[in-house]
Amino acid sequence: MENLKLGATGESVKILQEKLKLLGLYNATITGSFGLSTLDGVYAFQREYGLDITGEVNSEFWDKLYSLTDPVISRISIFPTLKYKDTGESVKDLQTKLTALLYYSGPINSIFDLETQNAVKRFQMNNDLTADGIVGPNTWNAINNLYGNLNPCVIDSDSNYITYTVVSGDTLYSIAKRYNTTVDEIKSLNNLTSNILKVGEVLRIPDTNDYITYTVVSGDTLYSIARKYNTTVDEIKNLNNLTNNILKIGEVLKIPNNTNNYTSYIVNKGDTLYSIARKYNTTVDEIKRLNNLQDNILKIGEVLKIPI
Repeated sequence: MENLKLGATGESVKILQEKLKLLGLYNATITGSFGLSTLDGVYAFQREYGLDITGEVNSEFWDKLYSLTDPVISRISIFPTLKYKDTGESVKDLQTKLTALLYYSGPINSIFDLETQNAVKRFQMNNDLTADGIVGPNTWNAINNLYGNLNPCVIDSDSNYITYTVVSGDTLYSIAKRYNTTVDEIKSLNNLTSNILKVGEVLRIPDTNDYITYTVVSGDTLYSIARKYNTTVDEIKNLNNLTNNILKIGEVLKIPNNTNNYTSYIVNKGDTLYSIARKYNTTVDEIKRLNNLQDNILKIGEVLKIPI
């Protein structure tokens, strides 16, 4: 493959963008033009995999990129296209991943019902995909990218802690800060005598259960995230010790755990605020208040928060 740098164009740039997208390092449109978004992805890749941070793509860069993405491509190809009324283990896998990504709150029942379809549409809209509710290769690709970037972290149902698997770059301090606890609490819970961590090591983390985590994607702002999760910009900034409103793609934010107060609904043809309110046993005024609506006009595809 040819060497590439800022300003380059052509098929090689498209391949570069597609592979960086697979790794979650490029979230813009595949254009075949090496612009600033592509440059950011190249920088991120070089930092992540220990290459010289030049912003240019050379043979060493290509070799590493292909070695990491070819297995990913082969794994993605086994996922079948899914649509409304499909059933089976692949649907269950889809529902599980959308639940972890906070797009689906229904039952994991292996049935591609309307609630699953709406979750897929919400995901597609938020990730610059065609919002048709059909899970094809591009949607699977995006889901698996984001799902794979979630750190393995689960709640122990019988204890007051969660388990966390150490990844490259982690320190006790960074983990403690992320989960709103202290280094000493983590060391005490895991009987650690030093601050040295090993990649793959499983730690128990005190479960404060007062926030969830969210990974920033292209187009996000603090305001859009706050509105999505029924909180405020100031609450998010305080919880994450942010001093400005600038976000980075891939940044992990702690979000106040207010998400159980509403569900999401995508407006369909023929919907009115009254019909939606009646369907969800609420009122028009409540829906308008929760969504800051000034009138009763709805648009097909609009995402509404519905009180529950």
